Amino acid sequence: MPTSDVPDVSVVVIVYNDEERLPRAVRSILDQTLNNLEVIIADDCSTDGTERVARSLEASDPRVRYVRLEQNSGGCSAPRNRGIAVARAPHIMFLDSDDELPRHACKSLLLVAEETGVDFVTGEVTRLFEESNTTGLWYPHLFTEKRVVNGIAERPEYFFDHLSTNKLYRTSFIRDNALTFPEGIHYEDQLFSAQAFSLAETFAVVPWSVYTWRLAPESVSISSSRHKIQNVADRIGVARLIDTWFEENGRGELRAEKDYKFLRHDFRLYLGDLPFRDTDWVAEFADVVNPYLDEISDETYARLSREERICIHLLRTGRLDELQVAARQLGRPQLAPRFATEEGEATYWGAVAPTDDTSRAALDISEWYMREQVLATGRIRHELTSVTMRGPVLHLEIHTYDPAGLITEDTQASVKLAAHKTPLTVPLTLHPEGDGQYVSKAALDLRKVPVGKVGVATRRHPVVALERDGARRTDILLAQHDQPDFRATVTYHTFGIHHLRVRAEQKGAGRLEVTWQRSGVLKSLEPLGPYARKAKGKVGKVRKILVGNEGKATAYDAVSKLPRKRSLAVFEALEGRGYADSPRYIYEELKRRNLPIDVVWSYSGDRSSFPEDVTLVRRGSFAYGRALARATYWVDSHNLPYLYPKPKGTRYLQTWHGQTFKAMGFDVPSLRGASDIEKGRFRAAVGRWDALVCPSAEFERTFVPAFEVSADLIRSGYPRNDVLVRWAEPEQQARAAEVREALNIPADKKVLLYAPTFRDAARRTGQSVRVDFEALAPHLSDEWIIVVRTHPYDRFKIAPELGHFLRDGSSFADINDVMLASDAVLTDYSSLMFDYANTGRPIVLYTDDYEAYKGGDRGTYYDLEDIAPGPMVTTTEDLAAVVRDLEGTQERHAQRYARFQEMFCSYETGHASKMVVDAFFEGGTHE
Repeated sequence: MPTSDVPDVSVVVIVYNDEERLPRAVRSILDQTLNNLEVIIADDCSTDGTERVARSLEASDPRVRYVRLEQNSGGCSAPRNRGIAVARAPHIMFLDSDDELPRHACKSLLLVAEETGVDFVTGEVTRLFEESNTTGLWYPHLFTEKRVVNGIAERPEYFFDHLSTNKLYRTSFIRDNALTFPEGIHYEDQLFSAQAFSLAETFAVVPWSVYTWRLAPESVSISSSRHKIQNVADRIGVARLIDTWFEENGRGELRAEKDYKFLRHDFRLYLGDLPFRDTDWVAEFADVVNPYLDEISDETYARLSREERICIHLLRTGRLDELQVAARQLGRPQLAPRFATEEGEATYWGAVAPTDDTSRAALDISEWYMREQVLATGRIRHELTSVTMRGPVLHLEIHTYDPAGLITEDTQASVKLAAHKTPLTVPLTLHPEGDGQYVSKAALDLRKVPVGKVGVATRRHPVVALERDGARRTDILLAQHDQPDFRATVTYHTFGIHHLRVRAEQKGAGRLEVTWQRSGVLKSLEPLGPYARKAKGKVGKVRKILVGNEGKATAYDAVSKLPRKRSLAVFEALEGRGYADSPRYIYEELKRRNLPIDVVWSYSGDRSSFPEDVTLVRRGSFAYGRALARATYWVDSHNLPYLYPKPKGTRYLQTWHGQTFKAMGFDVPSLRGASDIEKGRFRAAVGRWDALVCPSAEFERTFVPAFEVSADLIRSGYPRNDVLVRWAEPEQQARAAEVREALNIPADKKVLLYAPTFRDAARRTGQSVRVDFEALAPHLSDEWIIVVRTHPYDRFKIAPELGHFLRDGSSFADINDVMLASDAVLTDYSSLMFDYANTGRPIVLYTDDYEAYKGGDRGTYYDLEDIAPGPMVTTTEDLAAVVRDLEGTQERHAQRYARFQEMFCSYETGHASKMVVDAFFEGGTHE
């Protein structure tokens, strides 16, 4: 055969009775950017029209070959093995007929294989959930970067990557090692992959998706048949085959890593299902799995989470009823056990303290610090004991378990159910019933759940909300897995007919679930094919013109031609996120002077931080545009939307929201290299400013030229920093005490505020939180509480086991609240350090990614090592040592701190609010 006739890659597509989906799978191969490949359709003796479809595909493209097994094998192995036998290419891949390959999969994998010479290349899998049309990644932490691994012993975590379909193999590697898929068993991928990983001298990993795994709503695949005991036995059977192969091939040292993977993946799937099984099934499950669990070492069990170890102990000791209770906690760190028992200094899972050493070790939950938790982060549990439905009214009886003692007499409780935006809220009265237990009842009239003007087609879950002293939390409501289904028909509007279904969720934690389905006229509003989609698109365009930015701009332009309302001012801080920043303190100075100015505040989302007597307008609304168009004064901390040119006669005070460590404005490469149109929009937005508040000479040196500011400079310092300069005054001390009380900070603990900035390329990922709190807690939790305050562009959630050591400071709209309550600050590159220096309190910088940060796309104005007012640390150990010796640390950095204050706090006097009002409102000239 000529060399040109040899394909680069053979893709084996296995199929059985799948005539409808096979063409899609084959097309995903033929459409690859790698053209020189072959498709081998390996048919496991289908009985439907698959053969006809496959032969048609073969006839339509010379790259397609069809092979058919003489009899059905009942599994995936035999057709894959047939494909291996007839493959002509030096590289081979496998595809199931219901799945697809992303367009560049073959070419990208082949390039890496040829570049590295490895035995196989593995890549990420995208799981496509067809019911919701959403996607998720398969073990994404394994595929974060391109790498070559020198054998599985170097990176044993890749045992978790046990699929055969996301890999491109050297065909000679498979044939030379006589690698075949085991026939006559299920989960054949696991044995094949374990052998491939163990035999490979090297393999490569790529961080992009190379396989699309389509998951149908009612999948009948082997892997989704976990409700069958035989399915459990099959998993155990293949695990034993892997163990035997390890022993026979001198790879016994890999057994522990394979066992860890088995417990964390295969066995873990069944544990999560246990709350939805009946007692007979759980008993049979225990009989099947316990003999194999007995063979796994204690060292391997020790690597599991505490919740997993509790479940396994209860399973192995026959406490099966308790096992089903415990299994609901898996992956749900805020879900409490029903009971916890204290004995001495230890706390144990369950209603009775264990009596033997093995049980004590397995059930010890002291590490959760349950009695030291606060309402916002502690563990609690709400279970439905009864669900009935009379007409459209849902009657619930709830048993609440609070072993941590989070609920007090002044705790307010309610059940909330949302279908559209605003939830239906029904108050709950928690009646004590035993230590740490409460019972309550609620009646949810489903007719009162807001569903919007055109109704909803959605699935939602009621939650229990608790609130006390400003702290809030919502928790899932656990249903009994065998509760009856209820159905009702509800009319919300004249034509708003919905069919409702109420049932227990049969996955996850098993929440109570309510489903709405439109009916009648509302049902007809849903798109019905391409014509409906076109009509919907046209309606959307018209709507955009009328109520979108085009309509708002037109309305704004018309109103802005009217005379100014001389007494009207629009204030905005943090893009409307709250009552905070310098605009807050300027507003309060206006009130103190009782100046005849009517202030309207803009808000976006939560309004709770604003005083009750202020006038609010939603940011971006028509009313917002009207207010801006008529106002004589604009006061803002970020830059008002580009959509609104400043009318003649309006004066704009820009306070900005921090000094500059990283490059800003035209010093940022992305803006400097932007189009003339984009740069013109930016200049026009800044050109609206009439006055700019300046905190320091350094701010004038960096920010002012970067933004090409032509506005008058008010060299006053930041009004928001007045309270920090004057932190020792009684008013600020009282404010700090209120914050400590709201955060439940014991009187004998000091407060370390942790406030990292966001990373431009990783917004809302939580990656700005660099400190390892779990490792830090043993060093500092006896003296310190850390209040975590991430940037609004990022996110972070406190793990319940760290609730004794951490507090969430994000609920305070004004960061001054938590700064005043703190004894020291821990930050990285945040401009908060410039503000905090006004307090004179210690500043510590955690900068483990400093080289990457300063070398990023944006760049910085300073080398942090030259200006840092405190130590720069990069490890948990160094951070703990610095905080333990803050007094000495501050003494050693006193000169640097003073120089930092001189550079960045030079205009701060504690009277900035007065100076700004004098300059802009009473001393400025305006029409």
